[in-house]
Amino acid sequence: MLLRTLQCAGVAVGAALGLYLAFVALLAVPALQDQVIYLHSVSLTWFRDLNAPEQFGFLPNQVTPFTLDTADGERLHAWHVLPPGLYHEHEAQLCAEPAGLANGSEIARRLAFRLLRDDPDSLLVLYLHGAGGTLGSGWRPASYRAMSAASPRNNIHTLAIDYRGFGASTGRPSEAGLLADALALARFAMHDAGIPPDRIVVFGHSLGTAVATALVHRLAHAAPSLSQTRERDDEPPIFLAGMVLVAPFTSVEQLTATYRLAGVVPLLGPVAYYFPRAMVFLHSCIHDKWPSTERLAQFIRAAETQHRQQQLQRETKASSRPQYHVTIIHAQDDYDIPWTHAASMFRHAVNATTSRDDETTSRDDEHDDTARGEFDEFRSGDAVEWRAPAGVLRAVVPRFGLHDRIMAYPVVSLAVLRAFESAGNGG
Repeated sequence: MLLRTLQCAGVAVGAALGLYLAFVALLAVPALQDQVIYLHSVSLTWFRDLNAPEQFGFLPNQVTPFTLDTADGERLHAWHVLPPGLYHEHEAQLCAEPAGLANGSEIARRLAFRLLRDDPDSLLVLYLHGAGGTLGSGWRPASYRAMSAASPRNNIHTLAIDYRGFGASTGRPSEAGLLADALALARFAMHDAGIPPDRIVVFGHSLGTAVATALVHRLAHAAPSLSQTRERDDEPPIFLAGMVLVAPFTSVEQLTATYRLAGVVPLLGPVAYYFPRAMVFLHSCIHDKWPSTERLAQFIRAAETQHRQQQLQRETKASSRPQYHVTIIHAQDDYDIPWTHAASMFRHAVNATTSRDDETTSRDDEHDDTARGEFDEFRSGDAVEWRAPAGVLRAVVPRFGLHDRIMAYPVVSLAVLRAFESAGNGG
């Protein structure tokens, strides 16, 4: 009897191990990788109309659904969210307008868009959401409302998109594709709505932090033919008022090695620990790597380099405001992405303020102890701020907030307001 029990147990363990190894092997398949990274097939808003935002807790016509075309021919589904105070001032006129989706140029005829475009004091958040779901999923509607919650002037608008392959947007997601989507949103904000960069803050959550980091990196580095945000080759790089990153990850490679299902079950931890060469091979098969730590560091270096050049040229007017204001927020009880990813990103960003574009990573390591010491203070939940010549880096690790709920917490509202204030906007 005991022998039979041991045999059955051995078979069960062998079967479980076989299924686990099959799962690991399947992760090398690009189509499955896309589903794991983006979860774009998981709607979470089934049987709900994304063109009727009142279903998600908004006032009639407080949100304008519209479509946005990308440079490579995809069509994105987007929302323009009015701050409630501004909505209150124009409630009767807004309610008198037709509801529903504004296609193409129709968005320009909506009152909400004109309130954004025509007010010289209007501020704008470009919202880049996480993996899975749609514009209306989970805590996202509450998060949109949090964007303007700290502003006493009721002038912080929010533009959010569903990436390609998500919700009602066309196409299939990819690293290059989601960057193109973010660039289309930035181009719409700056060119169609006419909002200057110093009145724009980009917000990213989870996957959206990788997209947001890629966006600011591209705006600071890319040729006009790639970004479609510049009209001449001699135009300067673009630096937005700030960036708020909530629950970021350093890269897909690091995330696969540290991710724990429900915060408990390490999906690839055993492979990383017992079979490091197999993990290296698996990482080589990942086609969308999202190297956020590297991109953020390069962005910081570009801003610091431009600041030094402006000082040498005595362009005091051009350097009158910070080139960047970056806030990293990550809850300690986040079950999806360990907050150590935020710690690593912050350290590398701080190191980048003291190194140049042509210096190697080893040069950054000279300052790692200083940055590490600064970040140790986060364990109390307090914010740490690092001021550099060209900008400000902040990070907060609250004790509570999980992975999604924190998006709607006041810590995010204040981070958005601080970013605007750093660029000389009162919020």
